[in-house]
Amino acid sequence: MKTFRKPSAELIKKFLKQQSKGEFTYAPVGATAGALPLGYRLNHTRVRIGQGVEVFERAKAALRRWEQFRIGWAEVQPADAPIVPGTVVAIVAQRLGVWWLNACRVVYVVDEADPIGRFGFAYGTLPDHVGAGEERFLIEWDRDRDEVWYDILAYSRPHVLLTLVGYPYMRWSQRLFGRRSAAAMIRAVSEPVATPSSP
Repeated sequence: MKTFRKPSAELIKKFLKQQSKGEFTYAPVGATAGALPLGYRLNHTRVRIGQGVEVFERAKAALRRWEQFRIGWAEVQPADAPIVPGTVVAIVAQRLGVWWLNACRVVYVVDEADPIGRFGFAYGTLPDHVGAGEERFLIEWDRDRDEVWYDILAYSRPHVLLTLVGYPYMRWSQRLFGRRSAAAMIRAVSEPVATPSSP
């Protein structure tokens, strides 16, 4: 869905209610957890964001708050959507002077302690989305190297005529999102933790 004004809370609510009834628009649901499918374009961004258990926990908390979308031209609605399988969210983005609503549903959640700490999730596209495919957001803590990584893995293809025609721009936007999202996560784990003021 596109609009020339930022979507209102009421419009987003109606959009989510409608999209929650829809099915995924691609067949290999869950493939970001295993063998990637043929016939889709891949995007992969992997960035070291710090080290240590504190960074790992802060990154996990940031992912739960959808802070990977704190990039200036995109956001997730509802902002407090729980990261559990079945949750439907709207990705609200402004590109080329137009506001876009794209619907996704959480497919699976990763929460592992050993041998490498891993936390993340994947969501897949629903009928009202310009693309068709899946995207996984993952935080990894390699304890042996004491390195924390942020990893985005996605596969997609055009879903509507507009993105078929403008697919090079869509691909460029996806790569830009990867870089901006990584920067947002670095900020999230680097910002000082707020402490209560003393009486």
